[in-house]
Amino acid sequence: MGGGGAAFVADAVAAHRVFAVEVHHPVEVGADQETHLVGWLSKRLGKPLRAPRLAGKGYDLVGGRLLSDAQGPAAQLMYQDAAGRRITLYIRPASGAPDTSFRFAQDGNVQAFYWRDNGLAWAVTGDLDRVTLSAIAEEVYGALNS
Repeated sequence: MGGGGAAFVADAVAAHRVFAVEVHHPVEVGADQETHLVGWLSKRLGKPLRAPRLAGKGYDLVGGRLLSDAQGPAAQLMYQDAAGRRITLYIRPASGAPDTSFRFAQDGNVQAFYWRDNGLAWAVTGDLDRVTLSAIAEEVYGALNS
């Protein structure tokens, strides 16, 4: 990740805290328009993007939004389980050598696993225990590299 890892995960956690609690407008584009959403975010990030399927872990896509951070455009995909718990994927372009090793960060009750792969930096963020979130991060990584 280089020196930007801490800033990246802080941005991911901040975005999660803002939007995961949103009742009426949690996402900009809903899952019913997934093809449009993924195409639009891919174009804005300049990299092909996919919305991983996480139903096997009990989470369905809610939708996503375009965000910005100090590095430029970023994307957030939101997922929700049957109990209404939400996790978010925060994605932005990443320069430099690939770093596929998972890193873990915690900020209060919010935890994140983050890594870099195929020119993108990814963070899976949620108010979940570390083991559960780690399994979801593994699922995301596997889905992106299948």
